[in-house]
Amino acid sequence: MAGRYSRFHCCATCIHFEVIKRARTTYRCERLGFETKPTYQFNCWEPKEIVKKKIEKENISRADNNL
Repeated sequence: MAGRYSRFHCCATCIHFEVIKRARTTYRCERLGFETKPTYQFNCWEPKEIVKKKIEKENISRADNNL
């Protein structure tokens, strides 16, 4: 996973990432249940649909360039 997703792999692109806006904005991992930061990385990362599409588009582009 790390090699293929390394450019996209971070908490902010995960389906479990949530932003809580109160007096101060905090970022939380819904799955793990604790505060995180958008740039952190964990092995349980599951990309959002839009990120999956970007990864697929990039992989297709690379495949076309390798022909």
